[in-house]
Amino acid sequence: MNTPSDVSVIAPGNWLGMLGGGQLGRMFCHAAQSMGYKVAVLDPAAECPAGVVADLHIQAAYDDAQALDRLAGLCAAVTTEFENVPAQSLERLAQSVRVSPDSRSVAIAQDRIAEKSFLARAGVPVAPHAAIVQPGELEQAGNELFPGILKSARLGYDGKGQVRVASRAEAIEAWEAMGRVPCVLEALVPLASEISVVVARNAQGQSVAYAPSLNEHRDGILAVSTVEPQAPKSAQAFHQAAARIAQDVAHALDYVGVLCVEFFVLNDGRLVANEMAPRPHNSGHYTIDACISSQFEQQARVMAGQPLGDPSCLCASVMLNVLGDVWFDAQGELREPDWTRVLGVPGAKLHLYGKAEARRGRKMGHVTVLGATLGAAREGAREAAAALRIPFDV
Repeated sequence: MNTPSDVSVIAPGNWLGMLGGGQLGRMFCHAAQSMGYKVAVLDPAAECPAGVVADLHIQAAYDDAQALDRLAGLCAAVTTEFENVPAQSLERLAQSVRVSPDSRSVAIAQDRIAEKSFLARAGVPVAPHAAIVQPGELEQAGNELFPGILKSARLGYDGKGQVRVASRAEAIEAWEAMGRVPCVLEALVPLASEISVVVARNAQGQSVAYAPSLNEHRDGILAVSTVEPQAPKSAQAFHQAAARIAQDVAHALDYVGVLCVEFFVLNDGRLVANEMAPRPHNSGHYTIDACISSQFEQQARVMAGQPLGDPSCLCASVMLNVLGDVWFDAQGELREPDWTRVLGVPGAKLHLYGKAEARRGRKMGHVTVLGATLGAAREGAREAAAALRIPFDV
C-alpha cells in the first residue's frame, strides 16, 4: 500500500533511478531529462541503450546489494523498465526509497499463473485456461482447452516460451520438451483482433488511459500498432470498455506507475484480457510523437509525485517495429537500412535505440508515422515499410 510519504513531490534537479538499461529505459531517460531530472541506470551490460544516455550508469547485476544501495542512496525514486527484474531487488530498494511499481505488482506480472488468477479474481474476463504445475494436470485438463497454447509461467515475452498444441498428446510432449516448468494451458479463442491500453496511475489513486492501439504481431513480436484518436462507432464501445478495464486492473493492484493491459477482441465483440506489463509498452511508443504527454513522461511524473500528464492523442498514427532483420539483404549480408528514404516520408518519426549489433528478431528501433487521418498515416507507414523492406498489409 502507498503511504503519505509516497506522494511527496520530487522537484526537477533531483535523481530518478531505473533498473534496466534497455530501450524502454533509454526513452525514459530522454523524457525525465527533458523535465530536468537526472537519471541513474543500473544494468549489468557495459554498453546498454539506457546507460549510454543516462547521467550515471551503475554497471552491476540487478541483485547486487552494494549497487542497489548506491542507487537508493542517490535517487529519490526508482522504477524499472522490464518485469523480470528480481522482486527482491525492488523490496530492498523500497526499504529506503520510493519504488514504483511495487514488488507485489511486478511479482504478479512475472508469473502467468499468478497473473491469470489475479485478473479472474478482479472480475476481468480471461480466456479459458488451466495452471500446469504437476505431472498429471495436463491429462486432467478440460477438452475445451484444446487446441490451445502452452505458455511458460515465467520469463516469457515476445512469443518466447509459448507452444501451440492441437491436442492433449501434443501438450504433454511440449511440456516435457520445456523441462516440465510451470505453465499455463490456454484455449485458443476466436480472435478478431488484438488491442492494448496503456494507463498511468499515481499514488493518490488517480489514473488516465491512452487511446487503445490495434496491434499486429509476427512470430510473437509486435510488428505494427495503429491508433486513431476518434475510433469508428463500430469500435468505440470496446475501446471504452478496454480503457475502463485497464484502469480497473490498475486500481485492483493498487498500482502506481505505467501499466499496459493487452486484450483479445473476439469475433463476437467480447474482450478478453491476455496479459499485463508493469511498465511502458512497445504498443505505447506512439505516445511519444502523437500525444500531449508520452507514456515515459507519465512514468517520470508518477515517480516524482507530479500531476499526471494529458494523455490526449493529437493525430492518427501507425508505428512500425524495426527489427535487426532489416539490416540484412536478400543474401544475408549486413547493410545499413535506407534511413534517408524513411525520413523522407511525410509524418515519419524515427527512433533508434543505440544497439551496437543488429540481430534477427532483435528490437533495434521503431518508426511512427503521423497523419491528419488514419488513411494518411497508413499510406506513410506503407512507404516507410517499403523503404525498410518490412511486410505491411494493414
